[in-house]
Formats: sequence, C-alpha cells, structure tokens
Amino acid sequence: MTSSSDRSQAVDVADPKTYEVLTYGCQMNVHDSERLSGLLENAGYVRAPEGSDGDADVVVFNTCAVRENADNKLYGNLGRLAPRKTSRPGMQIAVGGCLAQKDRDTIVKKAPWVDVVFGTHNIGKLPVLLERARVQEEAQVEIAESLEAFPSTLPTRRESAYAAWVSISVGCNNTCTFCIVPALRGKEKDRRTGDILAEIEALVAEGVSEITLLGQNVNAYGSDIGDREAFSKLLRACGSIEGLERVRFTSPHPRDFTDDVIAAMAETPNVMPQLHMPMQSGSDTVLKAMRRSYRQERFLGIIEKVRAAMPDAAITTDIIVGFPGETEEDFEQTMHAVREARFSAAFTFQYSKRPGTPAATMENQVPKEVVQARYERLVALQEEISWEENKKQVGRTLELMVAEGEGRKDGATHRLSGRAPDNRLVHFTKPDQEVRPGDVVTVEITYAAPHHLLAEGAVLNVRPTRAGDAWEKRTKETQDKQQGVLLGLPKIGVPEPLPAVTGGCAVD
Repeated sequence: MTSSSDRSQAVDVADPKTYEVLTYGCQMNVHDSERLSGLLENAGYVRAPEGSDGDADVVVFNTCAVRENADNKLYGNLGRLAPRKTSRPGMQIAVGGCLAQKDRDTIVKKAPWVDVVFGTHNIGKLPVLLERARVQEEAQVEIAESLEAFPSTLPTRRESAYAAWVSISVGCNNTCTFCIVPALRGKEKDRRTGDILAEIEALVAEGVSEITLLGQNVNAYGSDIGDREAFSKLLRACGSIEGLERVRFTSPHPRDFTDDVIAAMAETPNVMPQLHMPMQSGSDTVLKAMRRSYRQERFLGIIEKVRAAMPDAAITTDIIVGFPGETEEDFEQTMHAVREARFSAAFTFQYSKRPGTPAATMENQVPKEVVQARYERLVALQEEISWEENKKQVGRTLELMVAEGEGRKDGATHRLSGRAPDNRLVHFTKPDQEVRPGDVVTVEITYAAPHHLLAEGAVLNVRPTRAGDAWEKRTKETQDKQQGVLLGLPKIGVPEPLPAVTGGCAVD
C-alpha cells in the first residue's frame, strides 16, 4: 500500500491546473522561484497568465524575512486570498522561503486556510506536499533543518532564455547583528566546481550568453575545501567557455574580497567590469557593532584597487541608515565614505528591526525622524554622485545586450533598452532592422540621467546572437502553448540588487 507521499505528483493533463509564484526578497529567492516553477510544471501544472493576481489553482508565496514589514505583507496577502479560496473549491495556497522557515506553525495558526508551509532547505518537496494536503485535507508543514539536496539539481523554469542565475553556494557563515538570514538559510555549503561549469556549459548550449554566479556570500566560495582562491579560479574557468559573453556575480563580502579576485576580473574578458559590494556603513564604530569584519579604510582600499585594475568599472553598494547607536558623527563617516567611493548607485535603506537578531535588542535605537532625515541627506548625495558619474559616459561607444521589459516608456518613445558591460541601463533609438532581446547593439551615449543613459542617435551596429535566437524560439513556443507571458523575473541582463536584501540574503 502506498503512502500519500508516494502518490503520483502529475496533474490531469486533460484539465491542467494553473499555478502562480509570488516572490519577495533577494536574488536567491528569485532563483528559488524559478525552481518552484520548474517543479510545478514538471508535475503537470501550467503557469497562470500574467496579472492573475492570486486567481490560480495553486498560489505559492516565496517569502523574505529581512525587512520589518515582511510579516504584515504576507498575512495581508493571505487574508486577501481567504474569501477567494472559500469560493473556489480545490484552490491551494503554499508559503515557503525565509519567513516560512522562521515562523513555521505560526503561519497556519494565523492563516488556517494555508495548505502547505515549507522551508528554504526542502523546496523540492512542494509538489508532494500539495498532493498530501489535497488527499489528507489538512495543512502540511514541513521544515527541514538542513539542506536536503543542492537546489540546482531540481527542475528549473528559467525566466530568461539568454540570461541565467547559477548558484555556486547556499547559506552564510557570517554573524552580522542585523541579519536573520544565516539562521534561516544555514551555514555556507559550496557546490562542486565541475557541477557549476557543467551547468553553465549546458546553459550556453541552450542559447544563454550571460550568467550571474549567485551566492549569499559569493566570494567566500571555497571555504568548504579550504581553497581561498577557489572563486578567482572559477571566474577564470568561466572565461574559457566558448559562447559565454558576460559573467557577473552577486554579492561579495569585503572580508573575502582578495587581490586574486580583482586580478581575475581584470584579466578575464567575459567577466564584466561591474561590482556590487555592500558597505552597510562608513563608520568603524557601527561596522564593529554590526559585526562586519572590515573597516572604512579596508573597504575604500578595495575600491581603489578595483578602479586601478578596471578604470571603467561601475561599483554599487548597500547602505543601512540609522543602525542602533549610530551618532551624527557615525553618519558623517558614511557620507565621507560615499564621497570617496563615488558609487555609480547605492541602495540605501533605513534600519529595520528584525526579531531574532542581536541588533533588535540593542540599546540606543535611533528615533524614526532622525533616521528619515539622515536617509534623505544620503539619498540626495548619492543622487548627485550617480548623475556626475553617468555624465562621464556621454560620448562613449558601448555594446549593449538588448533587454526585455526594462524600459517602461520604450513603447511611447520608440526606443529599446539594454545593459552596458558595467550593467548601466541604456535606452536607445529603435533601429530599422529587427533587434531581439539577447542581441547585441553598439551605440554612442548622448545623454545621462542619474539612473539611466540615452543613446539618441542611430544604432551603429546590430549583432544577432544565439541568445536572440533562443529568445525568439522560446517566445514562439510560449505563444503556441497559449500559456500567457512570462513573469519577467529576473529581467534580461542582471537585475539591480533588490531593496529587500539589505543586510541579508545575497548581499551580506
């Protein structure tokens, strides 16, 4: 006699059920959602059309626990779906991700209409948990305490035909006082180099031309085997993969950012001149309270070395304003560091207290009005610097990878959008000949705004690519199956770091 967990996971193909995955948080969650989609499609579900807004047969929330309002957002959305589930027999709701790992049974107590709760370590169980909940007619809560299998072994529905995430590690060994993610994702576990390169080669064979190496502390890769140069070796190995045009990675930690990584970036042609390096604060006192193992001088020294090796590199960062105990002098040190570093962009956030973190119980919590005022001053400074740095791009000739969905006004302005090698967003005049997402165009920059560039003249060159072919093939297949359009996460190229990851997943 078979148990419910051994039952077939397939959905009746004559009447396929639809699914929708709603993602919150960091790049790791986005990539996990690709796997959740792959698992559901492998089990026979089909993606609900874009804009379904919770109107699918199965709705999955892939949650984040980094920001203070994460709980309110989840329970608000669950409450909104409660009457819809009551009026729709057979509808199922699942909650996974970091908040599920943290809250566990609390979710079902607060929202008893939820069918499945699963954690960050066992996303591969989603289809069988849905089936078990259906058969047993009761909620299934299954939270694994450690990783059951490296998630890259799971089926994956990639959201882009030509740009892909590739996980090289999961978990984090750091103990930053503001961050709850290591407790939810576990200790760092590295993937075998051979498996990483095999996945990249398979993706390139399918038409992918840009990959992003992904880890919560990506440049600590190799800690499992005691090889401090494993990450730089991996970057160099990516350089030998024929057909792989662009390599990026996110996000490194200043503690582990060594000279061999800088050399590998500078000497490997397909590793892009772009670096997202979370600073979090410019104050040594605050960095110590955060348990960040570097100080301002060390951080700025890394920036100086990167610019010496790659003068055109675009460097972005994350900054937390109003960490407990932050004084006006501390904040001025952050302003000083921003002026010195001259980031092309900074993702700046007001400190968010998270239960379960040491910082949540620290004394001298900064008043909200003080945090807000400092935040506005820092944003204004960075806006000025971003604009000045972008103006330096005017007159340059750049190769862009054509993007999909990144230019909100492209239809009205008769433009297309693309990403430069340093990941700056560029809107360019639509040429007469066909240009597909994934193709490469050459343009001259004519105008700079704080957050984007314009190339208002004629496109200098269009290079059709295998990536463009892959996009065209996939788009046609999607239309033929009438499955609606893609959700669009991640966008073409490398998505900019997401606000919710501050101090946590994928940017620590």
